[in-house]
Amino acid sequence: MEKPKFDYLVRPNGEIPFEDFLKSLPKKDMIKFLGIIQDTEDFGLSVAIRMKWVKKLDDNLFELRSKRSSNIQRAIYFHYYDDRFIITHGFTKKTQNTSRKEINQAIRLRKEFQEGVDDIEN
Repeated sequence: MEKPKFDYLVRPNGEIPFEDFLKSLPKKDMIKFLGIIQDTEDFGLSVAIRMKWVKKLDDNLFELRSKRSSNIQRAIYFHYYDDRFIITHGFTKKTQNTSRKEINQAIRLRKEFQEGVDDIEN
């Protein structure tokens, strides 16, 4: 599972939280963040960890990290299966630590996703 493939979480109502977040960013910040995701897919997780593009937050919750000048953006993702990962949402970071609110939102979105997958499989 060295080279990940990221997908964006799609909510039952069709909303794609990470895509909405990307659209809200200044163009240069969006391009930088998409570049970090692409580089992580191209070079693999061990390089991403070494470059500090990725950080573990919680059990099966990780953070993709992007910074352009003083703008700091993050996206939270989880492992789905094999080399597939799902990005739940993104946010602009304003404090040193990732807020519990953002982690809790990712947990809720991951649970919503997993329940949807369970419904499809049953």
